[in-house]
Amino acid sequence: MQRLIGLVLLAMSLAALPGASALAQSIPSPAAPALPAEAQVQSAPTIPEGVPHGAIGGPSTPSTMTPLSPLPTPMPTVVAPATLPHDLSAWGMFMAADIVVKAVMVGLAFASLVTWTIWLAKAVELAAAKARAQRATRRLQQAGSLDEAAQAIAGRKSQGRGPVAFLVAAAQNERERSADLGEEGIKERVAIALSRIEARAGRNMARGTGLLATIGSTAPFVGLFGTVWGIMNSFIGISQAKTTNLAVVAPGIAEALLATAIGLVAAIPAVIIYNVFSRSIAGYRATLSDASGEVLRHLSRDLERMRRAPQARAGLHAVPAQAAALPRARAE
Repeated sequence: MQRLIGLVLLAMSLAALPGASALAQSIPSPAAPALPAEAQVQSAPTIPEGVPHGAIGGPSTPSTMTPLSPLPTPMPTVVAPATLPHDLSAWGMFMAADIVVKAVMVGLAFASLVTWTIWLAKAVELAAAKARAQRATRRLQQAGSLDEAAQAIAGRKSQGRGPVAFLVAAAQNERERSADLGEEGIKERVAIALSRIEARAGRNMARGTGLLATIGSTAPFVGLFGTVWGIMNSFIGISQAKTTNLAVVAPGIAEALLATAIGLVAAIPAVIIYNVFSRSIAGYRATLSDASGEVLRHLSRDLERMRRAPQARAGLHAVPAQAAALPRARAE
């Protein structure tokens, strides 16, 4: 009897589980011994009160079981599609930039244009001036006097109006104006005039190079200002869009970096060209200094010749007078 009750309880518990009917059909049940009707009625289990419907040990059938509710699936977060920039070229970034960044880019581009214009004009001018000064200095060295040097330099149209020709003309002018004065004073005044001519020629040749120095020193900081402004706009766009998507941040950062790149493009050539011109102008001034030295040497020779010329003429006049006096002495 206990064995039969256990089998019934097991069957009822299996029936309460999902798919238990199919499992119960597949498992063969052992043949129970035939019992009288009174025993079968007495062997029916009593269901205790308080046992819930469908629980193990209670009356349960597949039709009376409460189905399990499915778990709620989270709804996917809808993200607005980010607008990607259509053109990330230099022109496209310039057109999409803020007005302040555009102004910075235009200013830096103009500074770069000024740099290359000064380089082209000053390179031609400096090369021609150096070549003209070197040729005039060689002619000055080959001349025998200051007047011969002036004639040799004036014979060339390209050299007749150069700084070396001005040096020779200044020395001749001072020599003529100070003909009745001492030699040392003439040399001193000529040296002062020559130094002023050298300084004026050096200033004329260095004109425009100061702008290169200004561009080279300030262009990186102007580009950095454009970079800071562009990054500020990027952060403002992030706060307004409430997303850190790269498509929102990339355009502003690209514009900022473009401003920095243009600043470097304007600054680096300006610094290099300024250094090259500084060395070339220093060499040009050294050539003029050599010409000034040659002019002073010719002036010193001419002054000494002028001083000795009267003595030589006096000596020539004294020799015939002595020769004429000798016969008269013999006659006496």
